[in-house]
Amino acid sequence: MNKNLYTIKFHHKVEKFLKFHVELRKRFLEKMELLTNWEFEKLDIIPLKWKNNHYRLRIWWYRFFCEIVDEILVIYFYDADTRWDAYK
Repeated sequence: MNKNLYTIKFHHKVEKFLKFHVELRKRFLEKMELLTNWEFEKLDIIPLKWKNNHYRLRIWWYRFFCEIVDEILVIYFYDADTRWDAYK
């Protein structure tokens, strides 16, 4: 399966979060470029132990949560928050 065919989608909560954090948005878009090229080794991304195909992406003190759905070739970001509030 060609990893470059994956589409990145966002929940409206993540879009709103990035709209509010301008500097973070720039950094996040840089990370998305690496993610679309499937360069995980250059990202601080780890799988979540309690959910299959769900991952945590760290950028500074912020956390972004995503699900990789191989069947439909989508990487779906569904949550974003600060490190302190992300795991509550």
